[in-house]
Amino acid sequence: MNNLEIENKLNNIYDQIINDQANLKYTDLGWKPLYSVSPKTKILVVGQAPGLKAQLSNLTWNDKSGERLRKWLGVTFEQFYDANLFGMLPMDFYYPGKSKSGDLPPRKDFAKKWHPLILESLSEVKLIILVGQYAQKFYLKNNFEKNLTQTVLNYQKYLPTFFPLVHPSPLNIRWFIKNPWFENEVIKDLKTIVAKILNF
Repeated sequence: MNNLEIENKLNNIYDQIINDQANLKYTDLGWKPLYSVSPKTKILVVGQAPGLKAQLSNLTWNDKSGERLRKWLGVTFEQFYDANLFGMLPMDFYYPGKSKSGDLPPRKDFAKKWHPLILESLSEVKLIILVGQYAQKFYLKNNFEKNLTQTVLNYQKYLPTFFPLVHPSPLNIRWFIKNPWFENEVIKDLKTIVAKILNF
């Protein structure tokens, strides 16, 4: 299958997502499914679900969390949003709404339904970055450690396919302070791996 055929397949999936009965309430709001991939995507970023700002601007990771994530990766704004370099595939493609302590979690079965269909067309992916426990539990399954901290601490066991990260949200500032090894060791390795894959 050539790139044009793959693009057509991906476009067809996009239309299916928009027209899916489970997503009509978002479609009625004028919201589009928020993800970005290309047949040439080299690194896939799997997060939880778009924030409201990202959803309304139709741009993934368009917030303070995105700024920190790009810093961790060692890439520019332009590089991060080049779908031939980075693909964005959240666990849910729509803002899930607000809860008492932040945003609601992504819908439980959304990724199970759509991720495999999309991943079939991404043959150039060299690394899948799993941001947060929802992505990690889904992709790592029984290999997920007893909690997110232990999973991220043992990131090397999941390479070269996966790289688990804590969510870069400003709400996690206490976690960053409590776990200095993360920025000193994990992020250092992440930047090296990303640079190698992208030939920077």
